[in-house]
Amino acid sequence: MKIGLNSVSGSSPLDHIVQHPLFTEKADLGFFTPKGEITLLSDHIVMMLFAGLLLILLLPRLVRRRKGTDEITRLVPSGPANFIETICQYLRKEVAEPNLGPYTDRFIKYIWTVFFFILTINLLGLLPIGVLTPALFGVHIGGTPTANIWVTATLAILSLMLWVYNGLKIGGKDYLAHFNPGPLWLAPLLVPLELVGLVAKTFSLAVRLFANMMAGHVLLAVLLSFILSAGTGMGAAAGFAVAIPVIAGSVAISFLEIFVAFLQAFIFTFLTALFLGMSVVFHHGEEHEEAHAH
Repeated sequence: MKIGLNSVSGSSPLDHIVQHPLFTEKADLGFFTPKGEITLLSDHIVMMLFAGLLLILLLPRLVRRRKGTDEITRLVPSGPANFIETICQYLRKEVAEPNLGPYTDRFIKYIWTVFFFILTINLLGLLPIGVLTPALFGVHIGGTPTANIWVTATLAILSLMLWVYNGLKIGGKDYLAHFNPGPLWLAPLLVPLELVGLVAKTFSLAVRLFANMMAGHVLLAVLLSFILSAGTGMGAAAGFAVAIPVIAGSVAISFLEIFVAFLQAFIFTFLTALFLGMSVVFHHGEEHEEAHAH
């Protein structure tokens, strides 16, 4: 086992964005281990564990906050609980129910979990933790796990497993039949196309979240690197002159990234619910149309 205790030099704008392994083990898994080792613990894994711990410890306490203790006010949320319940209600009414219909209660907990987990790690990634930890502890702890394609691919594959498993469990033959919506003789053409479409949905979930989170962090890192480059190459005065517009732009981009953190968490959640609904309720729509036709 190799332990990564080297400090980050900061020579590249990507140093504070890419994954930094902390514990690795030699392994040969082909494409999955291009360097001949597997990462057992990294700064991104630490951030995901931290996000999960925060949600487990804080979210239940925040949701329980009520305005009073009497029969009426104890039913009314207060402070953060009001904000969280608003989000949960919106996801239930506007995202889950239109797509999942009668199966909303069955899957709503997964929908909420996906949204709050992705949102939390997106927001934690905006904190400058990775800038401080190399100097303080000699290791890089921080970054945004959703800017790691392996993390977003894992989340997308988990959603894929949910779609397929519940499609087979709930839809059964109807779910299998949707892979060949045309006559049987077209099955050799349609079935592969539908399977490619299933993979494409998973791929789009993974890449969309990864690309959007990575792009904002790279832009911020490059902008901030201009200050150091100007100060090193042209002196402190030039560095200060460059710093003013760069910092102003970085602040604006940081606010944009907060918006993107919420937006990408919502988009991933919405598409997960949409694709799940296509796996478990599509046949009900057909039955409903037939009933109206008769």
